[in-house]
Amino acid sequence: MALKSVPDQNVADRVTVELREAIFSGDLAPGERLVERKLAERLGTSHIPVREALTRLTQEGLVERLPHRGARVAALTSRDLEEISSLRTLLEQFAVVRVQDAWDPAKEAKLRKTVQQMVQAAEKGSNARVFELDRRFHEQLWEMADHRMLMTLNAQLRSRITGFLRAANAALEPEARVAHARTHDLIVDAIAGGDPGTAQRVMAEHIGEAAARLASHTDDEAEPAAASG
Repeated sequence: MALKSVPDQNVADRVTVELREAIFSGDLAPGERLVERKLAERLGTSHIPVREALTRLTQEGLVERLPHRGARVAALTSRDLEEISSLRTLLEQFAVVRVQDAWDPAKEAKLRKTVQQMVQAAEKGSNARVFELDRRFHEQLWEMADHRMLMTLNAQLRSRITGFLRAANAALEPEARVAHARTHDLIVDAIAGGDPGTAQRVMAEHIGEAAARLASHTDDEAEPAAASG
């Protein structure tokens, strides 16, 4: 795990950012134990801001605390998968219809460019870049929807959705990753086509395929802890 040394100013905030990014990148893997002392040593700080950061990440759902076992990176359970994918489907179906209502060449060009870059990154085997662009594509859709309450929900759910995207990308074989990148063009095609039902269906299929890939990678040993929250 390559974590950067954190300066004294705004230490807890910086530690939170560093640990969150390490989880998103996979440097801290699902199920990996998070020992405050060891993390503090790697980050060049005391255990107090690390403890605060872990508390924040627990609230975001990225870290879980288990009785008598300490903290660990949250593992995706089947319940998590169903809840995240079903909620994400509803919100992104709403978003694509909003984007469709205000569709113009500039929006299409922006999304097409992101997809093109994603495909190129997949062809080069740059997994981290594919994940970054996948996240950017969906963020762009939410922004284009131009709905303040939707963006508020997005901010609240960003950590969970980003974790979903990271896991979905990690579950792909190299050739499948290229095909997955190309499916984002189908979303743009559906929006540009002007039919709301088609756009919603294509988005639901896109998210459903990602959820199906993850079904065999869930960790239901963590289910009781997840359900109690």
